Amino acid sequence: MKTGGQLIVDALEANGTDRIYCVPGESYLAVLDALHDSTIRTIVCRQEGGAAMMADCHGRLTGKPGICFVTRGPGATNASAGVHIAMQDSVPLILFIGQVASHAKEREAFQEVDYKRFFGDIAKWVVEIDDASRIPEFVTRAFAVATSGRPGPVVISLPEDMLTSVVEAPVALPHTPVETRPGEAELDALEALLAKAKQPFVILGGTRWDAEAVARMRSIAEVWALPIGCSFRRQMLFDHLHPNYAGDVGIGINPKLATAIKQADLVLLICGRMGEMPSSDYTLLKSPYPNQTLVHIHADAGELGRVYRPTLAINASPSAFIEAFAKRKPASAPVWADETPKLHAAYLDWSTPPESGPGPVQMGPIMNYLEKMLPDDAILTNGAGNYTTWVHRFHRFRRFATQAAPTSGSMGYGTPAAVAAKELFPDRTVVAFAGDGCFLMNGQEFATAVQYDLPIVVVVVNNGIYGTIRMHQEREYPGRVVATDLKNPDFAALARAYGGHGETVEKTADFAAAFERARASGKPAIVEIRLDPEAITPTRTMTQIRDKA
Repeated sequence: MKTGGQLIVDALEANGTDRIYCVPGESYLAVLDALHDSTIRTIVCRQEGGAAMMADCHGRLTGKPGICFVTRGPGATNASAGVHIAMQDSVPLILFIGQVASHAKEREAFQEVDYKRFFGDIAKWVVEIDDASRIPEFVTRAFAVATSGRPGPVVISLPEDMLTSVVEAPVALPHTPVETRPGEAELDALEALLAKAKQPFVILGGTRWDAEAVARMRSIAEVWALPIGCSFRRQMLFDHLHPNYAGDVGIGINPKLATAIKQADLVLLICGRMGEMPSSDYTLLKSPYPNQTLVHIHADAGELGRVYRPTLAINASPSAFIEAFAKRKPASAPVWADETPKLHAAYLDWSTPPESGPGPVQMGPIMNYLEKMLPDDAILTNGAGNYTTWVHRFHRFRRFATQAAPTSGSMGYGTPAAVAAKELFPDRTVVAFAGDGCFLMNGQEFATAVQYDLPIVVVVVNNGIYGTIRMHQEREYPGRVVATDLKNPDFAALARAYGGHGETVEKTADFAAAFERARASGKPAIVEIRLDPEAITPTRTMTQIRDKA
């Protein structure tokens, strides 16, 4: 006989949970009490949105569901930002929400929300557990749903009285992972399409990858001389310095890369969805009928033909597909072999930072310094904003599990993600990039880094504006600036106030020493870069954008 709270923790342990991220609430005190005697590590956060984003980062870097607990009402609605990220990014996450007691439901009780209605469109599955004896069933099913097919978030509502009730229940068993594999006929068809192709191109994306699949994909690229692009914010799926790498298929794509994809006669889309951002608003691959012969490989049959009608659809996870296709070899030297190095050379040119720009701080030399200094296994995180261009375009990712950034374009992600990444991988360097607007959306999770002695480095690119919105505003409504100016705190002083280390960079030459002091401090650190707002993109100033409007 156990309480519902104890059964929740037992089911989590049975499914391999080693840590959770939470903001405590009286609605699930019974779970917190059970965690007291558990081996599960409990990370207490400062805001539910940050906690959910930490859980998302956990799922993104490990492939196992990130677990988040929040309280009812405002706690749950705060967490919805992380749920939306996990849904659009195909990341396994399970959000547990304390709910009002059963007797108070449907009365608009204190902080009551109908979670099936609220989360119904941004989660894979939403369920409320009314009977504690069914907890092992529902929690194990949640792990299966979150990780199978196209991964995503599951939301579980926990009525307060259900968690305190004492029941007899079956022992929780772990979920059974589901793998989808390609058939030989599909692989034969793919091989035949490659034999006919003159200009193929491969785009890697999605989730459910692991280090072994990434290594095998590299071997496939070499054997078939295939040019490889990585979908928006999935850049850790291929070594950027490998001679087959052609670049990032994302926002602000290299024009030469865009041309190569449009002119390709065969596109292999491996486990990505090619939504609005990576497809350049559905222009690289036209929807629903691409100009190119399209082979779409995806673990979820529901994604095959959803946006694009493929010539060949293969329902398989990335690991299973790549393991099977790695056994196939070309009958002769591919006719496109001489073109692949040219695409890599174009990528190297595109990803070389500019040395100059407006203002006393130049981001180009700063990125060059970081490229030379950061180890290959360093984890970089970021949210959204124009500042991210410096990371996505100029940082050359080398290894799997080194990138955590929302493909949904959600702001405020970088700092909480860095906390989770450092908690997961304490021996690796973790650097978060944030704009001034982006940081202040979830910057309070810097306190979580301090609490758990997680020496992350947050690089805050401060230009005093909501940069992306201002850029669009100047282009579309020149001379009519409104709602995009920001008055910011002293971020370095803020770091010290939290108990961390703070640095302010006002000249390019000061960055290297400031960054080294931040790392050497052994504390969570903020390095604030005071960037001229004119430096809105690597190649165009705000004035140039305004003048062209």
